[in-house]
Amino acid sequence: MLSPSAPVVLLLHGGLDDLSGKTGLAMLRYRSGPIVAVIDPAFAGSDLQQVSGIERAVPVVADMAAALAYGPEVAVVGLAPSGGRLPQAMRADLLAALEAGLNLASGLHSRLGDDPELAAACSRAGQWIWDLRQEPAGLEVAAARAAALPCRRVLAVGSDMAVGKMSACLELQAEARRCGLDARFVGTGQAGILISGQGVALDAVRIDYAAGAVEAAVLAAAVGAGPQALLLVEGQGSLCHPGSSATLPLLRGSQPTELLLVHRAGQSHVRTRPGEVPVAIPPLAELIAALEALAALGRPDGLRPRVRAVALNTARLDAAAAQLAVDATAAELGLPCADPVRHGAGVLLQALQ
Repeated sequence: MLSPSAPVVLLLHGGLDDLSGKTGLAMLRYRSGPIVAVIDPAFAGSDLQQVSGIERAVPVVADMAAALAYGPEVAVVGLAPSGGRLPQAMRADLLAALEAGLNLASGLHSRLGDDPELAAACSRAGQWIWDLRQEPAGLEVAAARAAALPCRRVLAVGSDMAVGKMSACLELQAEARRCGLDARFVGTGQAGILISGQGVALDAVRIDYAAGAVEAAVLAAAVGAGPQALLLVEGQGSLCHPGSSATLPLLRGSQPTELLLVHRAGQSHVRTRPGEVPVAIPPLAELIAALEALAALGRPDGLRPRVRAVALNTARLDAAAAQLAVDATAAELGLPCADPVRHGAGVLLQALQ
């Protein structure tokens, strides 16, 4: 529903310098279409690059009234708060956007289209509220249909949640396209879908149909893709995280030909909420063995997909420490390794060809 050319205003209340704003920050980094303003009262008037580190010239304003002067057509909720509920501090700006005739896109678990006050604010013919975190209609149980596709299928798998699986895929897509390759991205979370305009919100799908939903999204994205095409499937969650069940349906639905491991440099435990028992990330070689063993099951083609490279998230390190971490990981695992955001994705692309 969100066209690539639509001017967007991002609602990032309190998320411009915080992980809760990862959806909006990802759009700022990767959306090719226009983003005309960002709303974050805490940083109104600040320089976006200085606050976020993202090289994009977008004004940061205090509220929707100020953002309307920049001509947005769609308001996008850029927060991914814990629990996925609508922050009350954002409601006034959502109402102002709808009353001004803007469309609204949201990846929250709270369904904004079912909110009576927000729905009543839609008065323009054709105006819409897109709650993208919904189970698609007509889903079927997966049947390994993606295994018959001629294109290569790379699934990003992580050592934890929020380590950069989507970013790695999008950086790889950009690098592949620079090299003249047919590279396609399958979004499986709210940010990936908002950026690419297609995919499936996996965490909104009942478990029996989760692999089928991934399969349907992969088949749709692969239409017309030949043997040299590269289909990059955004990973979700992690086998290491006790609250995550996403890796298995992604493996089953996409029937990957290769795997890309994504890890945050120096991270030894998965991120949990305060007070919860810490859970260790196993040695990466053990995790790779487990991922490859699972990827070989449930396949009609007998293929045993391998982890071909490691995308290392070094955002918390300075340049020298980042290079040391990349070199150490490559030596430890005997695999090509790079931070695709910091160093580019050329090394990773070569490993996948």
